[in-house]
Amino acid sequence: MVQPLLIDGPDGKIEVFIDLPAGDAAPQGIALIAHPHPLFGGTADNKVVTTLARALRGKGCITLRPSFRGVGGSQGTHNHGDKETDDLLAVLAWAQQQWGTLPITLAGFSFGAFVITRVAKKLADTQCDARWLVLVGTAAGYIEGARSYATEAVATGTLVIHGEKDTTVPLANVLAWAEPLELPVVVVPGADHFFHRKLHILQDIVRRAWPA
Repeated sequence: MVQPLLIDGPDGKIEVFIDLPAGDAAPQGIALIAHPHPLFGGTADNKVVTTLARALRGKGCITLRPSFRGVGGSQGTHNHGDKETDDLLAVLAWAQQQWGTLPITLAGFSFGAFVITRVAKKLADTQCDARWLVLVGTAAGYIEGARSYATEAVATGTLVIHGEKDTTVPLANVLAWAEPLELPVVVVPGADHFFHRKLHILQDIVRRAWPA
């Protein structure tokens, strides 16, 4: 994994892993990718997160994988998504200072997907819509051992991917969230929450769905 940078956040330092597009081509966008729940072992080097980063980097994006509060070098304590949303917005603002107003892609896995829906809403409220959202194993509804997630509505065109055999976030939870939004859900047959032995399928779905 690349060496992280520490940037200033609302309540202390935020650790961010940054990957630039390969070659000499100019970056085509900024992709902010959020990791799973920090109290259950979630980190920025989670395999689903790095798979998303690989796919988006392959499309010319600068990818940023911040560590949530209390993970790695990030300061602060877990705040159930509220302050984590502010932290991700701070990372995005920092990235725009570095590379300008490139198109924004937001992606997240599990708890990270839940937080990304909140980030997208905050951006939309400031008339700064993301170009694309990618949500994988999205935390929605009641989850055993965690809590109930009031996941925000997202824009038409959001890519939602879920494993058929996800026992961490039941597929039914995500379908119940997506139905009133008239949002399709891509279901990967046989995939569990962490997409064991299915990461190549996940990467291919993201690459194929990339907005032209």
